[in-house]
Amino acid sequence: MRLDELPRGTPATIDRIDWEQLPAHEARRMRELGFDEGVSVAKLHAAPLGADPIAVRVGRMTIALRRAQAARVSVTTGGAA
Repeated sequence: MRLDELPRGTPATIDRIDWEQLPAHEARRMRELGFDEGVSVAKLHAAPLGADPIAVRVGRMTIALRRAQAARVSVTTGGAA
């Protein structure tokens, strides 16, 4: 499942990030903010009608992402977020 599809409040673990599909500056920012395989995440809030941004908890931080960025992150539910 992709991070943008994750139901709100559902704990998950990052399985894979498609770094090649992200612009270099966005990939660098996401790495600096703690996105990596094996990290706990949860989608906290989303803008209405499929708009940007979505709020995501990564570890202990809350981060705003565009849906296009979240779509590049594959997750598995059941992680402790």
